[in-house]
Amino acid sequence: MSPDTVPAGRGPRACGGEGDSFTMMTLDDFKAARRVLDGVLHRTDLIYSPFFSKATGNQVYIKPENMQVTGAYKIRGAYYKCSTLTEEEKARGLVTASAGNHAQGVAYAAQAAGIHATIVMPTTTPLVKVNNTKDYGAEVILQGETFDDAAALAARLSQEKGYTYVHPFDDLTVSTGQGTIAYEIFKDLPDVDAVLVPIGGGGLAAGVSTLVKLLNPSVRVIGVEPSGAASMKASLEAGHVVTVDPISTIADGVAVKTPGEKVFPYIQKNVDEIITIDDDELVDAFLDVMEKHKMIVENAGLLTIAALNHLEPKGENVVPVLSGGNMDVITISSLVQHGLINRGRIFTFSVQLPDRPGELLRIAELIAGHSGNIIKLEHNQFVNINRQAGVELKVTLEAFGHAHKKEIMDALLNAGYAVVEVAFSGAN
Repeated sequence: MSPDTVPAGRGPRACGGEGDSFTMMTLDDFKAARRVLDGVLHRTDLIYSPFFSKATGNQVYIKPENMQVTGAYKIRGAYYKCSTLTEEEKARGLVTASAGNHAQGVAYAAQAAGIHATIVMPTTTPLVKVNNTKDYGAEVILQGETFDDAAALAARLSQEKGYTYVHPFDDLTVSTGQGTIAYEIFKDLPDVDAVLVPIGGGGLAAGVSTLVKLLNPSVRVIGVEPSGAASMKASLEAGHVVTVDPISTIADGVAVKTPGEKVFPYIQKNVDEIITIDDDELVDAFLDVMEKHKMIVENAGLLTIAALNHLEPKGENVVPVLSGGNMDVITISSLVQHGLINRGRIFTFSVQLPDRPGELLRIAELIAGHSGNIIKLEHNQFVNINRQAGVELKVTLEAFGHAHKKEIMDALLNAGYAVVEVAFSGAN
């Protein structure tokens, strides 16, 4: 077996204009992509994480592609793909569909090459991704609620207007560009044991896993999907690409119903395991990454952080790839709030008080005596027609966690107050 070519695996033959299965993404292809991208990319050196290492029992080194040009790894594949186009393909203009990060990568690469780009994005795409794509000079069309809806329009525009279609994941040239991440991982951590990559359509996982296995077949590659959109796991279990519909996940960047046909055989051959993650785990991961590493990582990129808790064996050198960091401020605010609630660090209780002087002070002193920090008070004297029946007090507190929260609630109950926890009402 030549070290430059991946052997045929169990998967189906790739379809489309890029040849049969495993005739592309050779070591020479990855080397060519690395040369093209040299000087274009930011250095995203591995970051050792003492926090995640201690919490998970492995030595964790973060690959921060959220700090990459355009805020995500997608620039790698988009830029490399544009470099391989003919002058005639460039002259026709580009079209693609994307939930955001590929859109920005294509727009950036097209602008650098002087090519017109039309990007179709789902209507649910975060505003920051839409605006950033426009800022790179692309024409943006919003269509449908999912990537697949947007992709249908992009394919039609390619047929009707003759645009050159740059697929966000089911393109082996694009996937080759994404795979250059593996070179950098091995350079920074030659004795890496496992690499974790998010999976949506499969382009990143196919590229990274293929180059990892070419460079060191003993290194494990673990794909991570949201449990509400686990189309790749379903496809691997079926032995062929299948569609999962409906899908539901807060990780919009990997909300793909149908994985790529061309990249699927590479994932069958080179990805060792798939882990699925619930949305609640992503909320916790967001809070950890922001508080411990001062970084903003979008939900798709947090899949690999959440997966650290599911890894066996322990004591290994593990690299989670943080695929992107393009998140709008409203989403960030919502994740912070939900993360704090999930961990018992913010909660609200309601209590009926006698309408007499000093009752509010008594509650405040009791809370202060247990180191609770009051964020908001709502004192409603009009909850009852008969004020002698009592007034309602709602208090929102900051606590250290669930144990501290229970301590405060128990103290109120023991003091004779019939307190009831209520849904946190937010900042307003």
